[in-house]
Amino acid sequence: MNGVVVSVLTQKKLEIEPSAIDRLLESTALDMAKVNDLILTRADSHVEMVPELARYLIDSGGKRLRPMLTVASAALFGGGHGSAINFAAAVEFMHNATLLHDDVVDDSDMRRGRPAARMIWGNQASVLVGDFLLGQAFMMMVETRDVDALGVLAAAAAAMAEGEVLQLSKTGDLSTTAQDYAAVIRAKTATLFESACEVGAMAGGAGKIGRHALKTFGLELGNAFQLVDDVLDYRGAADTIGKNRGDDLREGKMTLPVILALADGSKAEQDLITAALGDAEASDATVVQIVEILERHETLTQTLDQARDHADAAVAALEVLPTSELRDLLADVVRFSVSRAY
Repeated sequence: MNGVVVSVLTQKKLEIEPSAIDRLLESTALDMAKVNDLILTRADSHVEMVPELARYLIDSGGKRLRPMLTVASAALFGGGHGSAINFAAAVEFMHNATLLHDDVVDDSDMRRGRPAARMIWGNQASVLVGDFLLGQAFMMMVETRDVDALGVLAAAAAAMAEGEVLQLSKTGDLSTTAQDYAAVIRAKTATLFESACEVGAMAGGAGKIGRHALKTFGLELGNAFQLVDDVLDYRGAADTIGKNRGDDLREGKMTLPVILALADGSKAEQDLITAALGDAEASDATVVQIVEILERHETLTQTLDQARDHADAAVAALEVLPTSELRDLLADVVRFSVSRAY
């Protein structure tokens, strides 16, 4: 009898608890089914290459966190007038459009663990289909007739483009500061999280306080999310991060771990990092050496410390809202996003 009890207890210990993202996926399943249907419908076109390329990226295994946050934000305030479905699909199209464009700008070979679309259809098609997705995103926004929310997402689209241009201008620039980096990630990544949550709250019928709370929550989550991604570029495995380890280094991206290491490192360490920055042919062995420098100066840990600060701010932003299971789940999503790098 005791043996049976021990066996059952052991089995329960071995069971893996679902992650916060998986629980959010379950919580938003009904709305996300509608979002996914709309995404597939609006990705269609009489030009054969458009849906072929678009669906290749759309179906490539992303969690669709941003649109999930939109419908969850709406649900937090009761669901409102139902426009959250259109906004969520629009947010996902905006995100996927930037991925297509980014891979061209960065000469990326992989995306989400598969060959980037540009490797199959070419750069020109990737850019043009990205433009198609942006056009469809704005059509879905207009259909809601919510001019205020349209303004939020339009401003986000402009800010994201500015962020990408700013990052491009800083590529390989050794004078890039931590403040420059913060401006880049706020514009190119955090802005879409911010607007996804804000328009969701608006669609859900949130008042001024609720809208500001979700706007702040999304912004801080987005900042934390990107900081963690920049750490994973050096700590993560290719099969888990969906791209090659050290790609940011090879692309010359001045992310916070590198900026801090250049400030703290010896002349020899600085020279090694500088030589590898922007070198598309930098070997895996070189990447390992760079990671050793980052670890030695604890710049990856410092970057994660900043990610935790943003995560704490995101959780704090929710505290003005009434306690609920969904509010607590959103807080758990933030904590899980940071835990990815441990």
